[in-house]
Amino acid sequence: MRIVGGELKGRRLEAPEGRSVRPTSDRARESLFNILTQGRVARNGNPLAGARVLDGFAGSGALGIEALSRGAAEAFFLEKDRDALAVLRRNLATLNLGSRARVVPADILSPPRAVQPCDILFLDPPYRTGLAEPAFKALAAAGWIAPGALISLETARNEDFEAPAGYTQIDERHYGNARLTLFQYEADEP
Repeated sequence: MRIVGGELKGRRLEAPEGRSVRPTSDRARESLFNILTQGRVARNGNPLAGARVLDGFAGSGALGIEALSRGAAEAFFLEKDRDALAVLRRNLATLNLGSRARVVPADILSPPRAVQPCDILFLDPPYRTGLAEPAFKALAAAGWIAPGALISLETARNEDFEAPAGYTQIDERHYGNARLTLFQYEADEP
């Protein structure tokens, strides 16, 4: 696994061993970031530039690290698995991202209150667990999602998901067994 774009392009990332974490493939990650930085999503400029991002279900931290590599100002990594947290911290240290990264060891379904809301959120829950909808609700209730924020959700290709009220789907792509769906948070208040 490697960083596919930005200032850290080509740098390798460690991934947790075992089956508890399933990193987003390099191809799907590159496609996601192309969607974010080109075309209609980026018609007013690169939304990553100076953004505050959240990598939920962070695992290795690949999505948040990719965002930092491509211009995000700050990234929060929400993860509860002890082994994944150790790998995530090693990846951040190896890449010298400590000053721009905040690791939050917590369950995404009961996150701590956000200090400030995030502009872009990456959610990659374990497939077919039904965790996406409660994660959307929990993050909004805890103030993690800024009005107008973009939310990237990776699910299994054939997994059912209906976004809660206040989220508008703006894009959807399939990559092998994965489905990447991009939403915009339209609610006035989280």
